[in-house]
Amino acid sequence: MIKIFKITAISEGISYLVLLANMLFIKPANIVLYKTLLSPVGMTHGLLFIGYLYLAFMIKSQQKWSIKDLAVVLLGSLIPFGAFFIEKKYVKNAQ
Repeated sequence: MIKIFKITAISEGISYLVLLANMLFIKPANIVLYKTLLSPVGMTHGLLFIGYLYLAFMIKSQQKWSIKDLAVVLLGSLIPFGAFFIEKKYVKNAQ
């Protein structure tokens, strides 16, 4: 399950950055392309975000996270590049 969390964390981080890039760079330049990309990228990010949260709660005891550690892991999903940091610092012993 830890390996799945690592993959989900990286995918969620990438989808978050793609969503931000779509909003910051594509929207001002090409509104039609922005609207075309928004729905599939947003839906993908939403599903990965929910999966990230679910898996974080599932592996909390396996990784021996305290409540503070779990809060940091959950907060990492809200900050750009946070999921990458969490994947490196908090997820150990991937099998």
